Amino acid sequence: MRLLSSSVSITCYSVSGDIQPPALDTVYNGLTRHTITSIDAEPAETSIGWTSFQNPYVPDFEGSSFVIGPYLVFSLRLDKKTIPAGVIRQHVALETAKQLKHSGRKSLSVNEKKTIRDQVTAALTRRMPAIPNIYDLAWNMEASRLWFFSNLKAANEALETLFLKSFRLTLIHLFPYTTADLVLSL
Repeated sequence: MRLLSSSVSITCYSVSGDIQPPALDTVYNGLTRHTITSIDAEPAETSIGWTSFQNPYVPDFEGSSFVIGPYLVFSLRLDKKTIPAGVIRQHVALETAKQLKHSGRKSLSVNEKKTIRDQVTAALTRRMPAIPNIYDLAWNMEASRLWFFSNLKAANEALETLFLKSFRLTLIHLFPYTTADLVLSL
């Protein structure tokens, strides 16, 4: 979900741990190391990475473009390819008919059917463009708070994992219990 959209869902996190000084260089290196890569001509089904807030389709973090006042603002992008099951069935049936006609047999073995299905799925995945999902975040390093503009479970899990890999910092999801635990040291 985009920060500047008409309706917004927000998940709040506390950032646990200390970032290596100089902080902006560490953040820049983490962002560039885990920048989103294109999977449009690849057989991969998903790609997860960081992208810039201003232009999420052309990730560029040069010149501290992610710093806005006391906040670091950038986006998490999840690219996913999904092929409808009916399309796979159609192409598998066409390829199976070709194989049967070519071999002159009446049926194929289980392994041959599996091989055809795998080849068809890989070919369709390579041709299919990825669907990008962009989720913005704002990180106040001084207050150790991060606001992620999505409530989707998959997006939040991807954020927590990628954030740990990129910056070696842990995100603590803030909801009433964790907030009370952090404030009152329960």
